[in-house]
Amino acid sequence: MSDGRPLKLGFIPLIDAAPLIVAAELGYFDSEGVAVELSREMSWATVRDKVAFGTLDGAHMLAPLALAMSLGLAGLDPTPMAAPLALALNGPAITLAARVAEAAGPGEGAQGLARLIARRQAEGASPITLAVVFPFSVHNYLLRDWLASAGVDPDRDIRLTVAPPSRMTELLSGGVIEGFCVTEPWNATAVAAGVGTVVARGSQLWPRTPDKVFAVTEAHAAAEPQRLQGLLRALLRAAAWADAPENRAALAALLSQPAYIGADAGAIAASLSDIVFAREANTPRPVHGGWLLGQMMRWGHLPASADIPAVASRVYRPDLYEPAAAALGLAVEAGDVLEGYGAQGRFRLADAAGYAARAPLSRVPRR
Repeated sequence: MSDGRPLKLGFIPLIDAAPLIVAAELGYFDSEGVAVELSREMSWATVRDKVAFGTLDGAHMLAPLALAMSLGLAGLDPTPMAAPLALALNGPAITLAARVAEAAGPGEGAQGLARLIARRQAEGASPITLAVVFPFSVHNYLLRDWLASAGVDPDRDIRLTVAPPSRMTELLSGGVIEGFCVTEPWNATAVAAGVGTVVARGSQLWPRTPDKVFAVTEAHAAAEPQRLQGLLRALLRAAAWADAPENRAALAALLSQPAYIGADAGAIAASLSDIVFAREANTPRPVHGGWLLGQMMRWGHLPASADIPAVASRVYRPDLYEPAAAALGLAVEAGDVLEGYGAQGRFRLADAAGYAARAPLSRVPRR
């Protein structure tokens, strides 16, 4: 039963928080009869803690973090999570310091960086430092996969650190890090500042890259089913508005406000071209959860004994999404296969553990 208080929803200043921000600003939450208070957070650890302890009723969340929280891998006791909505596709990119990208060779990608790393190792220089936003993040696994494609071991050949998304450009400019993987607009801000070069986009590496979900605890989903459906309808309507090309300039201006992302509107507008907020972006597909769990297993962040399809299907909840989508006449994406993923170009949810064991530089113990 609802206690009548506003629901407090957390977000990190990133492009894919747009559905929450738009739903609040344009009145979609209000029109669905759901009172919402948004809370701007600065780190994923804070989001994790506040959701786990009930300070936040739900949040814009890294998909691997929702999976890790459910399994008790994120620094807390297990907190079963439900992801009834995916927020966007294609948000992340890999950016190197402009000087590092030049030294690696323009257009050379991971192979060029691998040669630069090898030269620095031969010279006895310090390892290259790259940053991701959280250990359990699409960004960590996307960057690791990109490096591994060129034979670079992210646990041995570089220094991998964690930094808040909004500080990436500052840290790059100051020489504290030499590259990062983050969701927009922080790649675009580094380019606009003249200190960074985007060397790979998620959409080039993992087609229709999954990233954030809207997540609540399982307990909240069970206790507040009607308000949850209202939230989902509002977020779907907001996502459709954000995805419309004619609204992109207004969206950039809205997100640029200090209360939200607080970055230059021009940089935000430049970062929107690749991102998908609506249509196929919103169904919480267990196969996406399986892909991410496979990456977690590959790098030794998930036990090899884990039942990936079962975990993915418990956290990713199309059954909660479908009534909200049906109320708005929206299609539901289905299927347990991803095209363009993995060494064979196709990833199957049922073979997630097998993929993890076969992937380059896999940490899955040999049997």
